[in-house]
Formats: sequence, structure tokens, C-alpha cells
Amino acid sequence: MTRRTSFVCLLAVALLLSQYARAEHTRHWRQTDFSDFEKGTAKGVAIRSDGKLLPAPQFAAFADPNLAYLWNLRMDSHGRLFAAGGPDAKVLRFDDAGKATTIFESSELAAQAIAFDSKDNLYVGTSPDGKVYKVTPDGQKSVFFDPKTKYIWAILIDSHGSLFVATGDKGEVFVVAPDGKGQQFYQSQERHARSLAFDSNGNLLMGTEPSGLILRVEVQRKAPEAVPSAGASFVIYETNKSEVTSLLNDSKGSLYAASVGEKIPVQGIPRILPGVAAQNPFPAVNTQGLVVLQGQGVTNQQPTPFPFPAVSGGAEVVRIAPDGSPETLWTSRDDLVYAMGLTPAGKLLLGTGDKGTIIELEGDQVYSSVAKTASAEVTSFVSGPGGKIFAATANAGKIFELGPGYESNGTFESNTFDAKIFSHWGRLIWWGENGAMQGKVAFYARSGNTSNPDNNWSAWAGPYKKSEASEVSCPPARFIQWKAVFLDAESGAPPIVSWVGLAYQPKNVAPVIDDIALQDPGVRVAGYSTQGGGPGSSAPVQLHTPHGPGATPSSTSAGADSPSRIVKVEVPPQGYAERGYQGVLWSAHDDNDDDLLFSVYYRGEGETDWHLLKDKLTQKFYSWDTTSMPDGAYYLKVVATDSPSNPAVQSLSTERQSDRFEIANTPPRIEDLRADASGPVKISFVGVSSSDVIEQAQYSLDAGDWQIVLPAGQLSDAPKESYRFEISTLAPGEHIVAVQVTDGFNNTTVAKVNFTVPAHASK
Repeated sequence: MTRRTSFVCLLAVALLLSQYARAEHTRHWRQTDFSDFEKGTAKGVAIRSDGKLLPAPQFAAFADPNLAYLWNLRMDSHGRLFAAGGPDAKVLRFDDAGKATTIFESSELAAQAIAFDSKDNLYVGTSPDGKVYKVTPDGQKSVFFDPKTKYIWAILIDSHGSLFVATGDKGEVFVVAPDGKGQQFYQSQERHARSLAFDSNGNLLMGTEPSGLILRVEVQRKAPEAVPSAGASFVIYETNKSEVTSLLNDSKGSLYAASVGEKIPVQGIPRILPGVAAQNPFPAVNTQGLVVLQGQGVTNQQPTPFPFPAVSGGAEVVRIAPDGSPETLWTSRDDLVYAMGLTPAGKLLLGTGDKGTIIELEGDQVYSSVAKTASAEVTSFVSGPGGKIFAATANAGKIFELGPGYESNGTFESNTFDAKIFSHWGRLIWWGENGAMQGKVAFYARSGNTSNPDNNWSAWAGPYKKSEASEVSCPPARFIQWKAVFLDAESGAPPIVSWVGLAYQPKNVAPVIDDIALQDPGVRVAGYSTQGGGPGSSAPVQLHTPHGPGATPSSTSAGADSPSRIVKVEVPPQGYAERGYQGVLWSAHDDNDDDLLFSVYYRGEGETDWHLLKDKLTQKFYSWDTTSMPDGAYYLKVVATDSPSNPAVQSLSTERQSDRFEIANTPPRIEDLRADASGPVKISFVGVSSSDVIEQAQYSLDAGDWQIVLPAGQLSDAPKESYRFEISTLAPGEHIVAVQVTDGFNNTTVAKVNFTVPAHASK
């Protein structure tokens, strides 16, 4: 990009933003999209990805079994809820009140997966180095099948009573007949068979790790009661992630697949169990890349089973239609999906971490955050009676119930808005649908002068139910917050809030001059040049830049969380060497984002009155020709006013004085220049400056190159310096020595002396 093109781009941006930079003291805080609402606190309110608020499904705690993690939920034929988890590989049964009864416990670390057959026999898969146990309805427990593998990730029973067991770390799937006789069903080329499902034809679907594959394996039977064998296998989809954590079919024959983790072409990705991390904060990693417990009460350094990868890469959810065509429904760079479920209306639920959020997919790339648990991960869903859905969590292990109706009187509290300045509050306005504008949603507001809204703020003012006449009665302050209460979610379509805005007027405050940076003598400051050179083709020089929030070359207005605060772009000035010029730069800002005008004044040292040098400046720099001013010490004063953005009676100004600086345009003098040629030629002279130290002296013999001469005291640190030097081996005859002295302001004087070297002096 050329310098001219670069300048045109900067100028275009500056001109565009200048249309908005004029501060209008009535401002607006508006929240309208998901990222805005996500900063708030929702209780019984869903935040939709298209930036809408609406009542969430009913959500409540059901049971707290005091376990670190729960992995799997299932219902038996009597509608009783069972949960598998750990530590200590427990399976619990819950009554309608959420009271837990332990029906299974083993020496393994975790009960990873459970399933029921048609006779309500419970099958429990444990890890690590676990087995499949069978628990009869009358409570008899026995080892049903031992796959002799490290991990059992999922178990699934088909309509014939055959039990399929997905394992790791050899990627095997086993099949077990109702009598407990098992065999290898399928050997994959993956490390882990992670998740299982059946398609509409009874074929086995398997999600893998680390390639993130979804495999279909034909299930072949010679007889209905025979142990099935594997037929042809086919990869129906390769996900963009490394691990397929969940597979789920709907009633229309579509398959949903959730996958997580970035694909990494190395072995040994560590897997970490959050529940164990709290007990053992310093786990070791074995050769298989699996965490090894070394905490108290754990023997033999067993590797920890955990189906959730401790890797980055986010998650994705895809839907595979009955004809095999895939469609990506949802992706996230941060959240991981651990479980999926379906609502009675057929909407897909996602159990995520590590914020413990339940997400509902609405379709058309729209989703809602419908509930947030008190745990880190949502690990399993199961449908309960009456359209209710149970959700299990890990860290800590709890059970929640979702639905079937909407929350009544759900509330949403916005994040705290910082106006940066003491402000008066105006109208609270909003827009919505389904009765949001007709009283189905009530709004409140409160204000204060601390960032924590619970610390001595005003009481909630309201309710406000009509957007066109809702001027809030909060006291003037720096911070404010609004709250929406959804009053009528059950009758008809639930109300929806699309956006919320608040008008406010900050109190006008004076601008601030942050810093003044005087430039070196002989530096001219000018605006950006497209020609690549300064005035008169002067050489460019580096400028001393001021400090502060309003420093050149650009400034960003305070209050980045306010959409009405405009970023103001300033084209940086440039410096050029030009004798006799003095330049100054300053930084300034205005908390109201007002446009500013600047005036520069000067006064001599020892004087009392300030004299105007230049006024009505919009840029934050100025330079002038000092040859019209007497030599001496001076001070500058920069005055800033916000008058362009305020009425005359309300405008404010501020000023700041510079450091002392000197102007010296009178060149130094050369006195007593003498040449003694009676022997080796001796040259002596005195350099005198009226205003500064003599910085350098040089001499030239017979128009030759300049040579440095040091003063008598070796240091050039005084306004008067004496010099003496010798020149030997000169040819007889007349010679000329020119001497030059330079002061600290780069003023120079040249003088010469003629002398004759006699013939005998050359010998």
C-alpha cells in the first residue's frame, strides 16, 4: 500500500467518524443481541442466540445424592429414575421426592453406563478395568460380562435382549447374549468406541475417538435368539472434532451426533476427571495418556475414566438425515457437549460444560440457553413422566428436572452499565412480541455509585409496562441496571423481548490535558504528508510523544461497553528538521467525548502575562518560527475547551503549563582567534554563546575536512570555552585555518585566521 493510499484510508475513516464524534449529551444504552444478554443473570428466562429473551422451561433441583459426578440416567418400566456415577461406582434409585437408595456399588472407580432389559434387569458398566454387572429387580448382583478392557464407555440393549458394550482403549465393541455369553462384535481402528445407538433398521451406530467417526455396522442374526455377528461396516460421517460423545435418534429417523475436541495428530491425549481433580490436584499421566490417581485411599494407581476430553477445540452438533446427508446444527469454540436429549416437542437439548448450561436448539441455526445448573457439566438426559426431563450433572453430581411448562415470573437482570460519569436517567424503552408491549413483561431499574449493584444501590423502581411512557425514577448516579419480569408465560404464546434501551445524560465535565511534550529545537511539526517529505523537503525526525489516554496518534473514548461512545481516530503528525522552529504536542481527552478546541499561549521567564500564540486549533500539535522572538527562557500554556459540543453557559475548559524551554537563535561568537607559526603552529580561540553551552568546535586546514577540537577542560559544558591545538609538519608558505563553534541550538559561527610558515619551520 502506498503512502498516498494509506493517507486516503486514514482520512476517510477520520471523516466518517467525525459525523458521529460530536457529543450529543443525551445518550442511549441499548442491549439487543446474545452477547449483550449473556452478560446478565437469567432466572427462569431463556436467552436465544438471535438476541431475544423469553420464558424458559420450568427448571428445579430434583436430587443431590452427594456424589462428585453422575454419568448416566435411565428409567425402568415402572417410571423410576436411576443414576450411575461415582466415586465408588454407585447406582442410585430415586423416589418421586428425590430420595436416593443405593442399589449397586463396586470397587471400581465409576459406574459409567447403565441400561435396562425388558424384564427390568439392570446392567452396569464400570471403569477402569471394569466389568458389566447385572442387578435383578430383587437386588441380586453378579458379574454378567468381563470384556477385559480398560474402559467401558457405553452399553446398549437391542429388541432381542442382546447387550452391546463399547470399550477402550482398543476400540472394541462386544455383544453379550441374555445368558451372559459374550464375544467381540466389532474391532475398529480407533482407540475408543465412545458412544452407541441403533438406526431404524437395527444396525449398530458407533461414535469413535480420536478420529471422530460415526460408523454403521450391520447386525446379522442366524436366528432371533442367536448372538448377532457384525456384517459390513461403513463410515456414515466424519466429524470435524476428535471425539463423538453422544448419538441420538429422533422419531423421524434422523441421527444427531455431538462431537468435541480438536483433532491432534499425536497419541496420548490426557483425559481428566473433574470430580477427581478436587481430591487429587496433582495427577500423574501414564503411558496411555490417562490420568493416574495418586491420592489418599486410591491403590494400584488406577487410570481415571472420564468421557470428556481435557482438550481445546470446542464442539459441534450435526444432524444426519435418513438419506445420509449431514447438516451442522450448532458449533461452539468454547463449550463442550457431553449429552443430548429431546423435548416432548422434538427440540434437541444439549448438555454442556464447563458452565453447566442446558441449550435448546430451536432450528434454523437458532438456539437458546434455557437453564444453568449449579454444576460444571451436564452429563445425561432422560425423559420422565408427564413430559418432564431429568438432567444429571458432574462437579457436583446432582439431578435437575426440566419442564414441561414455562417458568412463571421468570426474571432477567441486565449486567451493570457504567456510564463512566455521574448521569441523569431518561426513558427505559423496549420492543417485543406476544404481549411484551401490552403488559406481559414488567421492567424495573435501579442505580448506584458502586460497580456491585447489591452494595447500597437504590431500590428497584417500577414496574414499567408501557415502553412509550417509562421514564425511570432512579436517582442520578454513575451505574444503572434494569430487570425484566415475565408475568404471563402460560396463556398463549410466551412473551418475547427483542431489545431494551435506556436514555441517559452524563453531567458535563471539563476536558483533561494529560501531557505536554516539547520537541527539540529546530523541529517543525506538521500534519501527515502524502509527498514523503516535510516542508521544503526537510528531513523527517522522530517526535517526542505525550502520554495519557488522549495521546496522539489515536485515542479511544472511555466506556467501551457503551454503544454511543465513539472511537475517534486522529491522523498522527510528523516531525521535520527546520532551523528556527519550535514544536509542541499534547494529549487530551474528554470523558463526555466532546469535541475540543485548543489555544496555545506563551510567556517569558520572569513575566506574569500570557500571550496568545495560536487559537482555534483542533489538532493536538503546533509549531512556529521562533526567529521573531527574543532569545531566552519561555513557558507554554495549552487551554482546552469543550465549547463545540456545549452551549456557551455549559461549556468548560482546562489548561496545563509546559516545562521550561529556551529559544536561542543568536549564533555564538569566536573571540581571540590567533595563530602562532614560530614553531609548530599553535591555534587558539575562545567560543562564546549568549544563551547556551558551546557544544562543539571544529577546525579546517586549507579547506580540508573538519576536525574536532576539545576545549581546555575536555568537557563542553559552559557558554564560554577556550580552545588550543597544534598543527605540525606544515609546508612553508601561507595557510588558512577556519574554526567553527556550535551551540546547543545548532547555531554555528565560522571564523578564519591566515598565517605563514617560514622555510626553517618545515625542517
